[in-house]
Amino acid sequence: MKNPWILPAAALLIGGAGGFVAGKNGSPSSTTTPETSAATSRSSRASASSGSDSRTANRAKSIDDIRTKPGQLGRIQSLLDFYQNLDPTQLEAEAAKLENLPINERIMASILLFGRWAETDPLAAMAYSDKMGMAGMFAKPTILQGWASTDPENAAKYFSEHPREFAMMGMGPMGGGRNGGSGASVIAAEWAKSNPEAALAWAQTLKGNDKDQAMTSVVRELSMTNPQKAVQLAATMEGDARTSAYESIASQWGSKNFSEAEAWIKSLPADQQDAAMASAIRSLANQDPQAASTKIAGMADGDAKNRAIGEVVDTWSREDPKAAAAWLGSQSTEASGRAMRELMGNWARQDDAGALSYLTSQPAGEARDEATQAYVWSNRSSDPKSVMTLAESITKEEDRQRAVGVAAMQWMQSDPEAAKAYIASSTTISEEAKQRLQEGGGRGGFGGRGNFGGGRRGN
Repeated sequence: MKNPWILPAAALLIGGAGGFVAGKNGSPSSTTTPETSAATSRSSRASASSGSDSRTANRAKSIDDIRTKPGQLGRIQSLLDFYQNLDPTQLEAEAAKLENLPINERIMASILLFGRWAETDPLAAMAYSDKMGMAGMFAKPTILQGWASTDPENAAKYFSEHPREFAMMGMGPMGGGRNGGSGASVIAAEWAKSNPEAALAWAQTLKGNDKDQAMTSVVRELSMTNPQKAVQLAATMEGDARTSAYESIASQWGSKNFSEAEAWIKSLPADQQDAAMASAIRSLANQDPQAASTKIAGMADGDAKNRAIGEVVDTWSREDPKAAAAWLGSQSTEASGRAMRELMGNWARQDDAGALSYLTSQPAGEARDEATQAYVWSNRSSDPKSVMTLAESITKEEDRQRAVGVAAMQWMQSDPEAAKAYIASSTTISEEAKQRLQEGGGRGGFGGRGNFGGGRRGN
């Protein structure tokens, strides 16, 4: 049984779903293995059956059982086992219980439940999602991807016959499934895993943005196993779709064989090389950021080079922020903005004092302001008043107000009386924002334009 949605779902859940995955002791639950005598006397198939029988005997009877299990991987596996053995009618009954779960636990259970339901009765799963209100919009991408993973042809037919159901996919932070793309992109990616020729033929029947995204997904999947063939396909595309396809190929090829990818990139028209090279460098940086840094010198100044610099600094500073900072200092000022953000965020999480020392040594300007914002967000142990003073030094008003709001919130959590006194006397925080901070105990009052939109204008 294929479950292609398991790995992306598990990554999401371990990263932030809490509840189910934040076990009491943080260790995975123990698993039952067949006895040695059985393993040596039976075939591997019989051994697998024995292991399955053991898991069946220990399988949770309900979500309530699973919620109290220690260990994040154990909970995910228990949920998978639980849903794996339910028929569509039982899955519908379990879906009705999701509303009773805390939102973080509901996210995980929904992904796993609807992913499984899509493999057994996708039409019933889709019909049920129509009854879920706004929540159904977030279930549909999971259902579509689960369906496409086992029956892409009929998933594609349903998508073509019901386009409005998927119109929001890819338009928001939760609107594109785990792939983050449109419905056509999700179907094409799944289909290309098993039959790239059929996926390509279907993608070519589409129009507009759906066609571009589906073709790019096919190229992306092909580039993982056959980059040369992916290049041939991408060459038939036009405009931004071809650029995006080349970037996907460069990223995948660069992670496997950077020298080959680099040689191919140099064969592209000059105006297409830098975007592809930035993607290849990003993949190389994940393996060897110092080697990746040497490849940037050959790129022309511009957005692609700046993006590549940011990628290198982000990866390098996780391992050695001082070395990453020294290298960044040799780059142009224009390239330093985003890279400074990545550098300071990673450095402050590792070493507050070292990051602060570097920050205060930088000249005033946009790069320092970017670094200051990242430091305010990421520091763990600096004196709250000093952090507030740093936030107030940011030049651009909207950025300054946002950073001041974060600093105030952090300070209110550790020493509310001192924070309230400082906030009350501040000439940087607007009266409206002061009131929100005072009344909210440091929760709220910052974020974007207007939230702290007083500052100099409000005095």
